[in-house]
Order: sequence, then structure tokens, then C-alpha cells
Amino acid sequence: MSTHDTADDHDRSARERELAQENARLRKALERAGVDVDKALTEVDVARQATRQAHDEAVVAAHDHAAAMEQGRARLADAQALNADLRRSNEALAASQAALGRSQERFHGLFAMNTLGVMIWGPDFTMAEVNDGFVAMSGYSREEARGLSWRQLTPEEFHPVTLRAIEQLQATGESTPYEKQYLRKDGSRWWGLFAARKVGDVTLGVVLDVTTRRNVEEALRDSEEQLRLIVESARDYAIMATDPEGRVTRWLPGAAAVFGWREEEVLGRPATMIFTPEDQASGQPASEMAIAREHGVAPDVRWHLRQDGSRVFIEGHMMALRGPDGALRGYLKIGQDITERWMAEEQLRQSEAALRHLNETLEAQVDARTAELRQAVEALHAEAVDRVQVEEALRQAQKMEAVGQLTGGLAHDFNNLLTGIVGSLDLLQRRTAQGRYNDLDRYIAAARGAADRASALTHRLLAFSRRQTLDPRPTNLNALVHGMVELLRRTIGPHIRLEVDPADGLWTTLCDSNQLENALLNLCINARDAMHGGGRLVIGTANTRLDAAAAKGLDMVPGAYVALRVCDSGTGMPPEVIARAFDPFYTTKPQGQGTGLGLSMVYGFARQSGGQVRIESTPGQGTTVTIYLPRHKGEPQADAAATDVANALPAGANEAVLVVDDEPTVRMLVGEVLRELGYTAIEAADGASALRVLQSQVRVDLLVTDIGLPGGIGGRQLADTARTSRPSLRVLFITGYAENAALGPLQPGMQVMTKPFAMDALASRIRDMLGGEPS
Repeated sequence: MSTHDTADDHDRSARERELAQENARLRKALERAGVDVDKALTEVDVARQATRQAHDEAVVAAHDHAAAMEQGRARLADAQALNADLRRSNEALAASQAALGRSQERFHGLFAMNTLGVMIWGPDFTMAEVNDGFVAMSGYSREEARGLSWRQLTPEEFHPVTLRAIEQLQATGESTPYEKQYLRKDGSRWWGLFAARKVGDVTLGVVLDVTTRRNVEEALRDSEEQLRLIVESARDYAIMATDPEGRVTRWLPGAAAVFGWREEEVLGRPATMIFTPEDQASGQPASEMAIAREHGVAPDVRWHLRQDGSRVFIEGHMMALRGPDGALRGYLKIGQDITERWMAEEQLRQSEAALRHLNETLEAQVDARTAELRQAVEALHAEAVDRVQVEEALRQAQKMEAVGQLTGGLAHDFNNLLTGIVGSLDLLQRRTAQGRYNDLDRYIAAARGAADRASALTHRLLAFSRRQTLDPRPTNLNALVHGMVELLRRTIGPHIRLEVDPADGLWTTLCDSNQLENALLNLCINARDAMHGGGRLVIGTANTRLDAAAAKGLDMVPGAYVALRVCDSGTGMPPEVIARAFDPFYTTKPQGQGTGLGLSMVYGFARQSGGQVRIESTPGQGTTVTIYLPRHKGEPQADAAATDVANALPAGANEAVLVVDDEPTVRMLVGEVLRELGYTAIEAADGASALRVLQSQVRVDLLVTDIGLPGGIGGRQLADTARTSRPSLRVLFITGYAENAALGPLQPGMQVMTKPFAMDALASRIRDMLGGEPS
């Protein structure tokens, strides 16, 4: 063997040692990453041993060969054998080098895996190198990742667990695999399963992205928690689980509520305890389990036993629980307590059996009664459906009330009216101070006209919001329409033909006739404005009975109603205008020709009177507006004749009127009117002061009181208290706003007036009340 061959052998041995050391470091690092390298390295170890043995054999053979060469060619056969051994040694060395190359290829293949992040950390735990898998997971490029510290990649809350892993790595040379979150380049987070091992001065780390698994596990935990809460809160259902032998393993709160046993009392016991003695004797529990095992589920509809010995009828089933391998894990039993329903059905079955023995006449009666019950059930169902619609209507009404409080339209109208009132009063004061009395009547008339328009505007708003004070009386609509015909003809003009279509035998309705007249007048004015070139206006009345279906369509209560219809042949309205027709301040008329309160006032009056108003219209074919008012079983009353204050009867001797109002101006004005008429006026600012007067011996013939008073005693409470000691006391309520609940039904001798009112109207009302018997 030549010196050159010997040098090659030494170099080859050195490379083998270096490769062996590198393989040892890689093996330790990859073992913690979950990579099984034993199999790969087994071949390397075998090759290494073979190489070492071949090398030793080669050295021996070379030595022997050299000795043999020195001794001569005589032993050529031995030299050839030695050469053959040397060739085999070289072949073994080549095999070892090939195995080592394959090992290196496996490592490089591991480093190139995209599903596994591989990191090489320097001594200071900064990133020295990463593979493509880590680049894909972190969002950093390979150049950006180099030099990053573990703190830059780890959220702050995971620093403690990372520090513990570093301490373990420095102490033992490797870290136990653990999961933590990492920060991507864009700041988002991902979960990774990390492990590391020291390899010389560097650290080899591997990480597996487990974000999807963590998300799935979190969703599964949430789902299981929700299912657990649902199952445990199902107190109407008895739910329990058993092992394959039928012993109780789970006993949920529903089972405790139905059967009476607590969970700790039944765990481990046979579930047969809930079966009746006769079912146990007949082998029913075993039969149910057998059916569940064979078919997956078995019905369980029968009587069961409670802890106290009573019985409960259960409707449910038993299911066989099997694992992924198909092996039986146990049973799940779910049942609902239907004892009351079953007993009711049993009674019904018994009743039906008894009825079958009766004759056909009785069967016919039962059929009729069944039909009535069915109708009652249908009516109840319709009522339940209507309740939803009523709630929706309530929300709509609340919205309309909120809209009614808007101040946009009010500010415009009231500012104009207040300008007329304040300006007229200013000029009136100026002319009086100058001694010029010629134009005083004109200024007074202007102020009075503006005040009257403001009063009308207020009444319209109260009518829309259904808060106006009504004076309902039995009314005949035919008579009311007949009394307004001439006024309506003058209002609509000669170019429109007015026709009246009264119904025969029209029912009486209970309503405020003055407000109904205003509503009818508003509808006729709207109809006139819709017929610019003339046309036909028909006012009709009718009796109407609404069943459940018809009432539902009109948002009304089923029953008997009186209908007042106003039909015109005008331009009509499209659906979008009809939808907003009752909104306050909504008008399609030109600026200055409509307030937008007419139809809203009609709507509020109808609803406050217990009725409804509906619009039917088609563009180009006219409009029909129908007011529905409830039927009143009573005779209509004739309107009392108006009394002029100038012709009012004088006051009786010493007649006294108690005026109660918290507004000093109102008390002063009413007192002045009373004193002009010759009455004795007594004033009080609140209910308590007035009550002291009424409980004294002072003469009081009439109580005039506001409804809303300070001090906790309202006007109606004051009147009712006063009448306990003064039964014949007459009461006149004066109010600008009154809830029906606050005013209540009026008793004989009680009347109401709405503020603002003319002083002459007040005087007439007072004289009428004191001059006649209570009505």
C-alpha cells in the first residue's frame, strides 16, 4: 500500500468522525421534534461499524501486504487475498459514505418541510436561520427573521412559560414540548407546539402550527358547555345515563326534578328503581335495553315510580351509546313528564267511550258543542295572533304620539299667532296711554282671533294625540248630519253636488257630538279641495257588525259599530300618501293652504272614542273616508239650547261658586265673570285649601275646578270627597288637558269645559247648571 493511500485513509477517517458528531447532534434535536431518526441512523451506525472494521482490516491487510511484498513474491496468493479484503473494505467504506449522505439528505429534507417550522438559534437566543415552513407561519421573510429575539416573536403573557423552557434547555440540553402563541409580522397571533435541543453552541428548535386544532378545541369546548347548560337547565325532561349493565352514571337536574332522587342518591344504582313493580316483574327494563342494543333506540312510554312512591307517566325513549369502535358504552334515557296530559287524554278517551253509547241525538248535540269549542279555540288563536298586531299597533301609536310632540309645525303656527296677540296688545296699550280709543276694537278683535286660532290648533293636537277632553253623549248620526247639511253646502260651494244617504234604523253611538261635527267638517273640506273642477260628495251612515276577521283587518275589537262615510269623486290618493295621511303636519296642499292637522285630528278623535278611521282611495277615482264608532244601547239626547251671556238669568239670592285653579289669572277671570253675574266667588289655589272650604259651613252651590291641581289632591278627588258631605253639589271641571283616567266617568250634576273658553260661554254654562236640575 502506498503512502498516498494511507493519507487518504486518514482523511476519510477524519470526515467520518465529523459526520458522526453532526449526526449525533441532529439526532438529539430531531427526537424532540417528534421525528423518528433511529431508523435512519441505524443504517449509519451499521455502516460506521462496518467502515471501522473494514478500516482495521485494511490496515492489517496493508501491513501484512507490505510484509509480504518485502518477503517477496513467493506469497502472491496471500497478497491477492489481502487485496481482495482491501477491496471489500473500500466497498464497505463507500457504503458507509452513501448511508451518511442519505442521512444528510433526510436532515435537509426535514429542514425544507413547509408543514414544520425549523429554527436555529444562536447562543444569545437570536434567530440564526429558519426554514420555509417558519417563514410561512410567521409572515417574516428569511432575511427579516434572522436576528429576531424570542421576545419579539412571543406575546408578553407567554414570556414566563418561555423563560422556564429556556432554563430547562440550559440545564438539561433540551426542553419539554409545550404550546404557546406566536406573533406574526402583521401583529396577528398563531398557536405553535414548540420543542428545542442544544446542538453545540446553537439551539435547534422546531414548531408545529396547531392554530386550527386549538380553534376547533375551543369551539368544541364552547359547544359542549352550551350543550351542558341546555341539558342541565331542561327541568321538564328527565335525562340520565347508565353503563352497559344499567347502573346510573349521570343523573341530570331534570331527572331529580321529575323522580325526586338527588344525584348522589342514585349514582351506581340500577336504573330499574324508577320502574314500577309490575314492569320490573315482567322484565321491562331488560327488554328496553335489548331493543336499544339491537335497533339503537327503544320507546319508553309508561308509568314510572317516584322516590315517594307516587307514579309519573313518562313519554320518552332509551338510546344505546356506542364508541367509535362500535362497542356498547352504555345507555341514555330521556323522558318528559306528561302525567297531567295523559290523565286528561285518558279522561277524554273515557268520555268518548261513554258518548259512543248514547243515541244519535246526543251525538248531534256533542257535535254541535264540539263545533262551538272549536270556534272558541279558533277565536283564542285569533286573539293570540291579534295580540302581536295590537303590540305592533301600540308601537305605532307610541311613535305617532312622539311625532305629535314635535315642535316644528307648532313653533311656526304659534309664533305667528303669538305675534298677532302680542302686537295687538302692545298697540292696545300704546293707544290707551295716548288717549286714542278709536281703533281699540280692531286690536281687540285681532288678538281675540289669534287666540281663538291658537285654541283650535291646541284642540287639534290634543285630538290627534287622543288627549282631548271629550264630552261623550248618546248621539244619532243621521240627526247630526241633517243638522249640518246647510253649513256643509255653504262650505263646499255650489260647484259640488252634496248628497246624503242616511241608513234606516240607525243605531245610537256614544261620542262627543261637537268633535264629531268638527271631524265631518274637516273631511268635507278635504273632499272639496280634492274636486277643483266640481264633483259629487256623498255622506252616508250605516250599521256595521265586525267579526274577528274583519275587526282584525281594521285593527278593532269585534262587535257592533255605526259607520259614517264621506265619499268624493276627486283626484284620489296614492298608497304612499294614504300611509302618511294621519301624520301631524303632513299635507299635500300648497304652502299656506293646509295645516296638516285635519286628518290627524279625525284619527285621534275616532281612536279616543273607541272606534277607528280608514281611507280607501284610488288615484283619479276619488276617496272614501269611513269613521267607525261603537254602538251605544240607549236613546240619543237632544242638544241643550245655547244661552247668550247677555240674556243669562240673574243669579239666585246668595248663590256662591267655589273656583279652584292653580293659575291666578284663571281664578281672577272666572271670579270677575261670576261677580258680574251677581254670584259670590270664593277662590282657592289647590285642592287642600278648597277642601277646607267645602268641609266648613260656608255655602257653596257650584264647584268650578281644574282637574290637575298641586298638593296631591286632584280635581276629581276633590269633587268626590266634597260630595260625601254635599251630595247635591254641582261640579264643573275646567281643563286644558285631561287623561280619561284622571277625569273618569261623569256623574249626574257634573260637566266639563275645555280650556281656553270664552267668558260668555262659561257664564252660560254656570247659569244653566245652577238654574236647572242635575243632568
